[in-house]
Amino acid sequence: MPEAPRGTPLPSSRAAAPTYTERLWLGPLGWVLLVVFAAMMSIAFVPLDPRVAALVGAGVLVAGAVALVGLAPRVEVRDGVFRAGGAHIPVELLGAARALDADETRAELDTRLDARAHVCLRGWIHTAVRVEVQDPEDPTPYWVVSTRRPTALAAALHA
Repeated sequence: MPEAPRGTPLPSSRAAAPTYTERLWLGPLGWVLLVVFAAMMSIAFVPLDPRVAALVGAGVLVAGAVALVGLAPRVEVRDGVFRAGGAHIPVELLGAARALDADETRAELDTRLDARAHVCLRGWIHTAVRVEVQDPEDPTPYWVVSTRRPTALAAALHA
């Protein structure tokens, strides 16, 4: 294979690094509740057989953890596309992105919420970003997306 001239960048097989990425994992209380639920399921099977109870508890714990990890939505800005859960939109079709603190998020989801808005929310995350949609063909006026780092997500959308 011929060598590239000195100073010529070689093509990269790796995709561009994401500008912003976050997984909306369950909070610590949720994981504690999963362990408590698995223990309760285990206790229910103790009269049958302690070994079966241990297996049921471990099975519930593993299945619950796999389900919670698998269902945690990803929020990312990569290759000019904003993704929130299963939805995506090109960044060039977005307008202003505003970081919302806990009080602003609560107000945004209360009486100010437009029924046409796209929301990707998790109740255990109290901050969010509101992003205006500028696509004239899209009936969605804006997105409200939960994030633990609203300022960083808003900055990535403006970059």
